[in-house]
Amino acid sequence: MMMAYGLFVFGLGTAAYQELQRQTNWRHASQSRVGARPSRQFLGPGEDTITLTGTLLPEFTGGQSNLDELRRMANEGKAWPLIEGTGRNYGIYVIENLNERKSRFFRDGAASQIEFDITLQRIDDDRRDRLGVLDATAMRLVRGAFA
Repeated sequence: MMMAYGLFVFGLGTAAYQELQRQTNWRHASQSRVGARPSRQFLGPGEDTITLTGTLLPEFTGGQSNLDELRRMANEGKAWPLIEGTGRNYGIYVIENLNERKSRFFRDGAASQIEFDITLQRIDDDRRDRLGVLDATAMRLVRGAFA
């Protein structure tokens, strides 16, 4: 397991990523002053964005169905914990963007190579109302994985 986003596990069998990029911002308000540079006041943390970039080779790794599952999760608008395989907890994130590029096609039109970028945006950890919940379908998937 490389990373888990809620119940979705990033890895060779699903959607292995080759690059993780993280951008963190902090907010500083500016106040103009006469005859001097503007003063700054620290307002707290700003955006925290993680972008995962990878290439799927459906013959050997995960395929389109895994990207479809991530889209389904994004369509729900819920936030999920993002936890690295090392145990590092990044916090609670929502899927903000998912891009895919297909190339090298089989005769039936299915792609033999799918490149993807997924952008995850951190939300306030205290926004429990935005958290995803396990539904009956997810519970069946979890039970089936360990059966």
